[in-house]
Amino acid sequence: MTHRLTVIGTGYLGATHAACMADLGFEVLGLDVDPEKVARLAAGDLPFYEPGLEPVLRRNLENGRLRFTSSYEEVAEFGDVHFVCVGTPQKAGEYAADMTYVDDAITSLAPLLHRPCVIVGKSTVPVGTAERLAGRIAMLAPADGDAVLAWNPEFLREGFAVQDTLHPDRIVVGVPSDPGAADRAEKVLREVYSSMLAAETPFIVADYPTSELVKVSANAFLATKISFINAMAEVCEAAHADVTKLSEALSYDDRIGGRFLGPGLGFGGGCLPKDIRAFMARAGELGVDQALTFLREVDEINIRRRIRMVDLARHELGGSFIGRTVGVLGAAFKPNSDDVRDSPALDVAATIRGQGGKVTVYDPQAMANARRAHPALDFGESAMDAARGAHVVLLLTEWQEFREMDPHALGEAVAERNIVDGRNALDPEQWRSAGWNYRALGRP
Repeated sequence: MTHRLTVIGTGYLGATHAACMADLGFEVLGLDVDPEKVARLAAGDLPFYEPGLEPVLRRNLENGRLRFTSSYEEVAEFGDVHFVCVGTPQKAGEYAADMTYVDDAITSLAPLLHRPCVIVGKSTVPVGTAERLAGRIAMLAPADGDAVLAWNPEFLREGFAVQDTLHPDRIVVGVPSDPGAADRAEKVLREVYSSMLAAETPFIVADYPTSELVKVSANAFLATKISFINAMAEVCEAAHADVTKLSEALSYDDRIGGRFLGPGLGFGGGCLPKDIRAFMARAGELGVDQALTFLREVDEINIRRRIRMVDLARHELGGSFIGRTVGVLGAAFKPNSDDVRDSPALDVAATIRGQGGKVTVYDPQAMANARRAHPALDFGESAMDAARGAHVVLLLTEWQEFREMDPHALGEAVAERNIVDGRNALDPEQWRSAGWNYRALGRP
């Protein structure tokens, strides 16, 4: 049986999932409540930057396997499998996740389900959400128990989303406690992901709460690893040691490994920061908040990196930003993305401007989003433009374009050859030999 798929929510996760599932040969209908976003996607125009995704989107629009709509009625009539991919942002003023969009999606879809189907949650949610939503579906759906909920967390990395969707390192499926419903949900998802299972992708079937905990546990571990090496950077600075050499030495230990062990400005984006905070909030609700108190320090270490970056830049300018020009290279929270949510780079840039500095920012992809997020900042059209007349240059997002900059050419544009490498991405000796005063987080 070939299932027809729908994807509810066409943000980063949803648009990627819809395009990639169509590329696997499925008929896919994407839904969003934002008509402008629907129109853009239907025209083959991605509302965000993700390498390799736009050709996949356009190819499947052209061959007719992919369409977009704003109608829940159309989605309910069309789909055999409904993927819920809406956002779960942090609530304003607290750590907990805002479940409004997930709840609205289920409330809008469930009453329209008049035939058997599987609803598949992919959003990152607090543990206990799936059980609650399954009860809501049972109450609202007229399909007489034939609308089954499964939970299938996503593990996309921005910049590698197409690869991660088509060739995942594992597939996790949370199924209901009822054996018949569980068997049906598993069978359908095995059919949907058959090409990946043929490539021997691990397929892990669990209960609802375990499947919900996988994603947040993974993010908590990765955030902890990043903050661990950045804590070591703090110690290295005090001890006049080199955190990049320390990280290299640790990476050869198979128990530790080198991934996510790059010292620097820390993490940002729409996942790690809000997910670890929501995880702490949910643990408190479950009465096990002490189990995750270490995540509070993980979060605080991450924020301290931004403060330290500002301090280093101010030190290079003799103790004050007032009347000084600062060139900032990077606005996205990571390279190969235009995502500026909780961006360490923009946070540093805005803080320096608030302390009297004249700041000019450049990023290869995130300029439009950065301008919307921080309209008071100045923006350049190139790295050279951002650095022109600067008394200090800050590298805050490690784009390959910045790694490959010619220090001699950049030196001709600046007022003073001071650079602070917030990502440990540059070769210190190359820049020092070109006459630059080079500083970096965690290095002597």
